[in-house]
Amino acid sequence: MSLALRHFAPIVAATLLVPRIAGFADSATVRFALDFRQQQPVPGIRGFSADGAKAEREWEQKFKAIPDPLRQRDLIRRLGARPHHVGSPYQRQNAEYMRELFASWGWDAKIEEYSVLFPTPKSRRLELLTPTRYVAKLEEPVLKEDPATAFKSEQLPTYNAYSGDGDVTGPLVYVNYGVPADYDELEKRGISVKGAIVIARYGGSWRGIKPKVAFEHGAVGCVIYSDPRDDGYTQGDAYPKGPWRPKDGVQRGSVLDMPVAPGDPLTVGVGATADARRIERADAATIMKIPVLPISYEDAQPLLAALGGPVAPESWRGALPITYRLGGSGPARVRLAVEHNWVQTPVLNVVATLKGSTLPDEWIVRGNHFDGWVNGAQDPISAMASELDEARAMGDLYKQGWRPKRTIVYTGWDAEEPALLGSTEWAEHHAAELKQKAVAYINTDGNGRGYLGAGGSHSLERFINEVARDVDDPETRLSVWRRQQAQAIRTGSPTQKREARDRVDLRIGALGSGSDFTPFIQHLGIASLNLGFGGEDGGGIYHSIYDTPQWFERFSDTSFEYGRALSHVVGLSVMRLASADVLPYQFNNLAETVRGYVGELKALREDMAQRAAENNRMIDEGTIAATADPKEPVRQPGRMADVPHVNFAPIDNAVDALARAATEYERAFGAATRQLPAAATLGRANAMLRDVERTFTSPDGLPKRPWYKHLLYAPGLYTGYGVKTLPGVRESIELSDWDLAAREVTRLSEAINAAAAHIAAITKVLEGK
Repeated sequence: MSLALRHFAPIVAATLLVPRIAGFADSATVRFALDFRQQQPVPGIRGFSADGAKAEREWEQKFKAIPDPLRQRDLIRRLGARPHHVGSPYQRQNAEYMRELFASWGWDAKIEEYSVLFPTPKSRRLELLTPTRYVAKLEEPVLKEDPATAFKSEQLPTYNAYSGDGDVTGPLVYVNYGVPADYDELEKRGISVKGAIVIARYGGSWRGIKPKVAFEHGAVGCVIYSDPRDDGYTQGDAYPKGPWRPKDGVQRGSVLDMPVAPGDPLTVGVGATADARRIERADAATIMKIPVLPISYEDAQPLLAALGGPVAPESWRGALPITYRLGGSGPARVRLAVEHNWVQTPVLNVVATLKGSTLPDEWIVRGNHFDGWVNGAQDPISAMASELDEARAMGDLYKQGWRPKRTIVYTGWDAEEPALLGSTEWAEHHAAELKQKAVAYINTDGNGRGYLGAGGSHSLERFINEVARDVDDPETRLSVWRRQQAQAIRTGSPTQKREARDRVDLRIGALGSGSDFTPFIQHLGIASLNLGFGGEDGGGIYHSIYDTPQWFERFSDTSFEYGRALSHVVGLSVMRLASADVLPYQFNNLAETVRGYVGELKALREDMAQRAAENNRMIDEGTIAATADPKEPVRQPGRMADVPHVNFAPIDNAVDALARAATEYERAFGAATRQLPAAATLGRANAMLRDVERTFTSPDGLPKRPWYKHLLYAPGLYTGYGVKTLPGVRESIELSDWDLAAREVTRLSEAINAAAAHIAAITKVLEGK
């Protein structure tokens, strides 16, 4: 599901955002940067005694010599040779092959199977009825230049999984990216989508938001197309000549309402075992209510060209050789008909374990999915190959005498693409055990060439900064953190440049959703990281039949050395977490980051108040009426309600307490790693450290979506993969639900205070009090 790790753009102070979606950006956001002043690896390792760090570095040097780019190339060619979506014959072959590989390397490997509802197309039809007739092709042609595109009988057709079934006819309306702000613009222009079929372009949000918002505004169907301005010929040569989307390329993808709950829609909250209790499909809240269909820009052009009505705003215009219009009142009318086979499908998770030597009941879990929409060479096999190479290297070390203290669990998730099915069902099924044992979860999801992106729990921010200092960038031989920091200095704003040079660590990105970290951090409260390289290898083959090994070898990580670099970054992260004397969480950066989020909430509320006041003043002055263009009639805004005061003092006080507890903990942590306490003391402290992230969760979950438990991070209800930090408070303010905002302020401050108290208690344990 991850286009995320391949497209980077600067965002805030020395930070990079890596969108993780489909059209993107949503995605899971990934930010990362490092200290200009510390250009050499520090001799110590966070969480280790001096002797422990010395031994750890010796094992790490041996580990880094093992991953091999050519071996990863061969794995990509093998796993991505044929279509391998969930339930397909080749996916089962891949699962068995991976299980055998893990076992041959000395891991205890098995396949854990679940049964999920997975729809596939029975019939699809899209046709323009008036003013001319056009029947969409709805097909991606085989390329003679790329034999991997030729397995037509094994390929899933172009479709959106979990679309509603339906046969609808109506006027066509162009809604730009189809996000809420676009409907506000249509309303200003007097255009309604009630009873209409909307056509939206990919981008601007996760794809599932587009039909969701369309349905809420009364549309009866939704068509989504890829505009060449975003990932086609405007960006460069189309595949096979170049890496960009060809005219008949289509982006498949899920439209399940994952911001409400990912996973099997019939077993929300429990693992989808064979005997799990299931609800009726008609009662599933996350299945889309209207038919949805993705199309190519070749199929989209006749539809868009037929639209009448006002010319679209400039920012809505794509790169097709037409005049972009909004439609609505005619003449374009279309028919959209979609029907699915709704069947229970096996999910095959590969789970491999190396048992810990002294702390077997503390787990480090690492995962990547291995299902694709078609061949999926870049997404996800490029990073699955890196994970397998890590596992091979750790197996070699184990044979040489390396014994991690904690248990290491490596996973290959099935069925991530439809709705994070494999990881979610496994996490729900093993929830009680994971809450007792899981120390951290590390995720990857596709890899590319360029800069290291990292997002996750801010208690691991210092940790991943240190790891990145110890891994070389393949192109420059600088450390990957030094190259990332240099990119921030070169391309960033003045604030970004200053932070890149002056801050010891840069805030990593908060995680929303869109990949397999979601159930671990958002549902179970397990500290998590999402890692990958990208930014120098653009392309337009996402979720199409053209995401093949040949495309990847020609246009992405052509030497496969960034695959090895990813193995180094993740492998070192796993090894350090697995053998640290004291778990290497750090809470000062967490407290600083949360304080920044609170500042954003205050600015959000203040901006809303100023906009309402200015809007109402312009109405009173007659400014809006005086500047209206009679030849371009738009609906004038009405008066806006005053924005009330929000008392943020409880959160401010809680963050102050968290910052104090973090500072005191850091002193105790330093003393403990200089002179290790007794084993019993370390064991108690580590068990308590494991639970810090969980103090930020609520059993009741977030408003309108109780599956999401984390109060610091969540995907936005209307951003999809894109994160909303402090989501309960933030989204209630955005919705002007001020009573809910007050309740969420109270709930958030209580959670932060609980975290502060928990960290203070760990400090006392380390100090022997």
